[in-house]
Amino acid sequence: MGTTAAEHLRTLTPERRPGIPDTMTGTLRLDAYQDGWTEHWYLTVADQRIEVSRSADDADLVVRAHRSVFDRLAAGELRASAAMLRNDLTVQGDMRLFVVLRRVFPGPGDARHPREAARQLAAESAAGREARG
Repeated sequence: MGTTAAEHLRTLTPERRPGIPDTMTGTLRLDAYQDGWTEHWYLTVADQRIEVSRSADDADLVVRAHRSVFDRLAAGELRASAAMLRNDLTVQGDMRLFVVLRRVFPGPGDARHPREAARQLAAESAAGREARG
């Protein structure tokens, strides 16, 4: 496995992230639990920037998961939306802020846009028909 979530969050810089809407503001708390203890990370979003600190304060959105899930997010092995749909992580609060996780944690390295994947599949299918044909 690559970097851990803690290492990844420590290295985040407060530069602008164009993928975050200009008007999005709020706070997220990431609760990573393991072996009976919970590690808290607090993210403040404003002006397309994310500021990271350590706090268990109340937040607009609380994301809770086992530490290994956050580590897989940080390593690009898992997408936050997929983890949520599988109940690997839970969320409570303002779901509009969930989009910020896509800007904090990288997606899988081999991820492609669905249209690109469909084009490639169609091209492979056509090539297969021509080879048989």
